[in-house]
Amino acid sequence: MQVGILTDLTKCIGCKSCVHACKEINELPHKDEGKLSANTRTIVYKQKGVYIRKHCRHCLEPTCASACPVAAIYKTDSGAVNYDESKCIGCRYCIMACPFGIPRYEWDKPLPKVQKCILCYEKRVRQGKEPACTSVCPTGATIFGSREELLAEAQKRIRNDPQRYVDHIYGQREAGGTSVLYLSSVPFGELGFKTGLSSNPYPKLTWKVLSKLWSVVSFEGLFLLGTWWVVNRRMKLSNQPALSQQELETLDADFKESWEEEQDR
Repeated sequence: MQVGILTDLTKCIGCKSCVHACKEINELPHKDEGKLSANTRTIVYKQKGVYIRKHCRHCLEPTCASACPVAAIYKTDSGAVNYDESKCIGCRYCIMACPFGIPRYEWDKPLPKVQKCILCYEKRVRQGKEPACTSVCPTGATIFGSREELLAEAQKRIRNDPQRYVDHIYGQREAGGTSVLYLSSVPFGELGFKTGLSSNPYPKLTWKVLSKLWSVVSFEGLFLLGTWWVVNRRMKLSNQPALSQQELETLDADFKESWEEEQDR
């Protein structure tokens, strides 16, 4: 079952109970930074008179996970996008790949890692409990459940009270769909949400591009191989007596032969 969170921005009162609960369960400093950071994995801010909660969207097909070369970020069976910091090499590819700009880096640590909301996967969701943030919301503005049930609930609210909500569930299709969904009375674009995102999962779009570049990659690989061969050979020769013209011509012939063999493979 794919679980998720539905946040109804019309119900949020900006109390930040979710922010403090997140810090408590993750043993993070309780200082309210007002922005996402390695020590703040969810925030609540106000725009256009609306309180907005921001954190990882837990994409159905996460671009961050597809970009991670060591599988430090991965999708769990529950739907939560988890993070194994023991595998992280700090390359920050996930930060660059995320279409929502969520992951943050520990810039102030000597051995920095990437941090983001993991939907309380290890400490609560895996044990059949709801995330800490949803368990403390006093108004029910942010609720936990299966994604299918949350979508049905969101559709029901829009249908029953069309004057209250814009006719759009943010996260239903954005970036291929996310497990964190939003309802609002104000158009999402006016609240700073990224609009115009593809409804196709970004990992698939990326693969379509990369699959057409195999010939370019092959050529670049051969070019780098040739460059390495030349540089390596020159470094070795730099500590030896100068070569004669005949010896240099022999080296050039060897290089040309090696290059042609690589191209034929």
